[in-house]
Amino acid sequence: MQIAIEISYYALMGEYSAPVKDFLERLLQYKMIEIEIGNMSTIISGEYQLVMQVITDTMDPLLARYPSVFVLKVSNACTIGG
Repeated sequence: MQIAIEISYYALMGEYSAPVKDFLERLLQYKMIEIEIGNMSTIISGEYQLVMQVITDTMDPLLARYPSVFVLKVSNACTIGG
């Protein structure tokens, strides 16, 4: 099943740009998913199991390192370009 996840990441610290950059760099390492980076959120799209694993692998180190809030919307009806 193909899904898309819209993610907004809020690093709860004065210098929030470093954690956001870290998040985006981690996501961009995954070439097997589609990624659309926007000003307020990022959308990743691909096979359900793969996208969920990417989310887990990407968020885990950031949650361990920074005070963070992630807001996710998951859809099986709205994919990138579709």
